[in-house]
Amino acid sequence: MEKRNIEATKEALLNAAEKLMTECDDPSEVTSRAITKEAGVNLAMINYCFGSREALLFEVFNKLQNEARQQNPEFDKIAESEISPKEKLIMLHFEVMKMMLKHNKYVKAITKYVLLNRSISANRGSLPFIQAHFGGRKTESQCRLIAYEISSIHELAILKQEELKTVCGTDLSDEKVLMEYVTDHINMFLGE
Repeated sequence: MEKRNIEATKEALLNAAEKLMTECDDPSEVTSRAITKEAGVNLAMINYCFGSREALLFEVFNKLQNEARQQNPEFDKIAESEISPKEKLIMLHFEVMKMMLKHNKYVKAITKYVLLNRSISANRGSLPFIQAHFGGRKTESQCRLIAYEISSIHELAILKQEELKTVCGTDLSDEKVLMEYVTDHINMFLGE
């Protein structure tokens, strides 16, 4: 297949997946067959272009996340502020978790894929703040592991938010509770 055709197919699949995820009530409705039917391409093209349905949905989520960051200057304000690296980390994770709550359908569809396939060596937005917080007292590898652990716990919390609310009384949709949750977890990993 020509490179131009592959790029057009990828774009069609991304657009179809985004449209279907936006319109669905349950992410399990957005099957590979539904996506390829909407995109007007062969069923095998999801695996050919992305490797799996979950990888395709992860790409769509990343696209939405990047658009949200561009539209929300809060991320840049936090990163450039004069607050401590730990406070920056808390604020950034708070904003990311709010975004994940807003796009909860995607989180349900991709969390397992992300947790099992994302590399610990992958670039983490949290890493520079963790390194700055420790100021050389921990190695880069240790800081990467901490960034991975914090992100993974927060992704699981969003995925299990209903159970957290029912069993633990932790309602992550309440911004005050969410901020306390993020602060507590960052403090566990970075120290008070």
